[in-house]
Amino acid sequence: MPPFHDLLVCGISTQLHQQVSGFDEIIGPPDDDFGTSGLKETSLIRLGFLAVVPQRAIIGTIGSIAPERHKRLLETLSDYLVK
Repeated sequence: MPPFHDLLVCGISTQLHQQVSGFDEIIGPPDDDFGTSGLKETSLIRLGFLAVVPQRAIIGTIGSIAPERHKRLLETLSDYLVK
């Protein structure tokens, strides 16, 4: 995020009952990108749980999601913000 190149991150939780339908997204073993995500069990990507983190606080990655999922999540968040 300008001007300091901080990162906008979202929460990930195994508390699937917290899902906001049409906003948050579940990722689990049936998904092609679950194996690369670094997650151990079905989890909820919570777009409603955001934080800005200084880039220097990030010491590495534990996994990644598919570019298609990343794009979909960004579009969902963007659509919500422009309402």
